[in-house]
Amino acid sequence: MKLLHAFSFLAAVLAGAAVHAQSYPVKPVRIISPFPPGGGNDTISRLLADKLTEQFSQRVIVDNRPGANTVVGTEVLAKSALDGYTLIVLPNSFATNPSFYPNLPYDTLHDFAPVAQIAQSPQMLVVHPSFPASTVKELLAFARSRPRDMSYGTSGNGSIGHLAMLLLTEMSGVKFTHVPYKGTAPAVNDLLGGHIPLMMASMISVLPQVRAGKLRIIALTAAKRSRVLPETPTIAEAGVPGYEATLWYGMIAPARTPESIVKRINAELATALKSPDLVERLSTQAVEPHHGSPEQFGALIRGEVAKWGKVITATGVKAD
Repeated sequence: MKLLHAFSFLAAVLAGAAVHAQSYPVKPVRIISPFPPGGGNDTISRLLADKLTEQFSQRVIVDNRPGANTVVGTEVLAKSALDGYTLIVLPNSFATNPSFYPNLPYDTLHDFAPVAQIAQSPQMLVVHPSFPASTVKELLAFARSRPRDMSYGTSGNGSIGHLAMLLLTEMSGVKFTHVPYKGTAPAVNDLLGGHIPLMMASMISVLPQVRAGKLRIIALTAAKRSRVLPETPTIAEAGVPGYEATLWYGMIAPARTPESIVKRINAELATALKSPDLVERLSTQAVEPHHGSPEQFGALIRGEVAKWGKVITATGVKAD
């Protein structure tokens, strides 16, 4: 009899979870973007919000909570209700922050429920047109011969561009001098002006200048070539085997959000990311949709925390 009651209780719980997921959402959903309006993360958040609003027949809004390299917005999520009505879209910095900030106001690996990776984009290693190297091997050889003259710009200390160059340093043994800027735009402007010789930057930031001949691309940081630039080699195939530093974006919810709701949102994201108009809009940002299961995204996050933690520890880099 006790066993029968246990099975009955379990069936009731499972049925309740299914009904919960089917009825979700019954009120507006908030997507936190931990950046100011207008950037790549914010653009992706708004595109998804528009598409999910159509699919849910319920309003999905974007709430910008910039500050502290995504920490401010992520803390808001960590303190939100565990009901699936507050989510966040964020990039790699979610996985690198634990190594930069030892006293985060949340536990990166335990306070959140991965929902799905939603997009990815390679970084571009670009140089001023006057730079004498045209390949990764030529660049590394040139840098070895002039170690004090080889500086590179990034959008800031601890940015993915900075970490991508640190990884290149670690894997190639070649030293570069970091010149951090307060944002991508001033760094690109100095690169265009020839004040710095090279930069590791997102495709959306420098692809227009590359296509206009104002900058020259050396290689991409992803594990495989981009559909946007199929003729451009990756750093791994061009001289540093095993190298990868892809910029990714993903959605997470608070930990202990009902699994049925997490799976429902994941499935809706899969539908949204197959939409031709959304794919086209993302491609104009040099971003490729990339969807997977919550479990796959969780594995990616854990792997990235470990990977960049080793790089940050080995190089001794500190947050501003």
